[in-house]
Formats: sequence, C-alpha cells, structure tokens
Amino acid sequence: MLDETAALTLSAQNLTRHYGEVVAVHQFDLQLRRGEVLGLLGPNGAGKSTTLRMLTGNLAPSSGGVEICGIDLLDKPQEAKAHVGFLPEIPPLYFDMTVNEYLLLAARLHRVPKEALKAALENVKQRCGLEQHSNNLIGTLSKGYQQRVGIAQAIIHNPDVIILDEPTVGLDPNQMREIRQLIRELGTTSSVILSTHILPEVENVCDRVQIMHQGSIVFDQPMIDLRQQNTSLESVFTQLTQ
Repeated sequence: MLDETAALTLSAQNLTRHYGEVVAVHQFDLQLRRGEVLGLLGPNGAGKSTTLRMLTGNLAPSSGGVEICGIDLLDKPQEAKAHVGFLPEIPPLYFDMTVNEYLLLAARLHRVPKEALKAALENVKQRCGLEQHSNNLIGTLSKGYQQRVGIAQAIIHNPDVIILDEPTVGLDPNQMREIRQLIRELGTTSSVILSTHILPEVENVCDRVQIMHQGSIVFDQPMIDLRQQNTSLESVFTQLTQ
C-alpha cells in the first residue's frame, strides 16, 4: 500500500513531444512517490515509449519538464540521471560478456564507488537470482535470465526511480511470475514505472494505473479504487482506447 506521505521521487509537468506536425505525447503529468509501483498502459502508438524516453533523459521534450528527486532533468541531467534505473524494451546487453563482466561495467557507468563495486555486484545478483550464472556468457542464457540481467543493470546503483519497459515480454509463465515478484520487491524501497501490454500484470503488481491513448493520459486511478468499484481493468482499457 502506497504511503501518501512518502517522498516525491519523480515529477513531470506538461511533457509534450512533437515529431514534425505529429504530436506523440501531449501534456503528460505525473507525480510518483517512493514505494509506489505505477502501471503505464496503452495500445501500440499511444506514446508510452516516447514518454519513458523523456522521463529517463534519453529524449528531450518539445516542452514541459521533469524533476528526479527534486533535480531538474534538463538543467542537471547527469545529477538527475544518477537517481534513475532504466530497462528499455530491448535490454542493452552485450552477449559476448559474462554476467559479472557486464554488471561491473554497468556499475562503473553508474559511478558506483570502487570500494562498493563487489558488494553492489553480489547484492544485485542475489536480488535477481543470478548467483549461479556469474561466469556465463549472456548470449548463452535463456530469455528469462537475460531479462534478469537487464533488470540487474538498471538497479545495480540502487536508484530511487526504476523504469521498466515491457520487462516480461517473451517470457514463459514461470519466468513472468518471478519477474513480477522481483518488481513488487523493488517497489518496497524505490518508485517503479512498469510499462506493459499485459493487464493482469498491472492488476497483480501495481498500486496505480495510467492509461495513455493517442499521446494523452485518459485514465489515472489507484488500483484499490478499481477493485472497490468492482470494475475490471480490461473493461476500462477497452472503453477508453477503442
């Protein structure tokens, strides 16, 4: 259950992105608190990935702003990004590196202090269930374990905000269940944004859901309210995005 008094970790105001005359995202607003898991839903082309790229500083907005832990992402990008972990839809993996090699590289890129590298590596492997695969080449791992490595690189620096774009795509039911459990665990200490097409995933994992359609937020409500109204997320999604 989200603590409404918890610290604000991410704030986005009027985020807008144009591609020529096409408006991909229009006046997106968000306030995210520590301990909150937000599900971001929408049909293909709704603007979800563009929004996530703006929230992580990988794409500049046409207008609007983002603050991460009170730090302006546009004014102080390096300082703000230090508080963010990001798993894009296609994990940025190097298949010819071992799990240890890759995660140490990720830790250095996230500027984990040299004296803390070993502890950070062991901690993230334990959290993501990778202890038995430390010396395996990433290219030899199953899709599920590659996703675990992708999540591990996103959290190795213990970020305040974790953004996951389709983290369970292509996984079997057992792998999906394990990743969902990990996301719930991450949400106990950090803020998490989960972008997915899988509605039961949001119902099982998230505290709040936002639905995007044609670049705009058309629904924003706590999951507990939906349950109390005895309303299915599927019916809401279908009604708002058809």
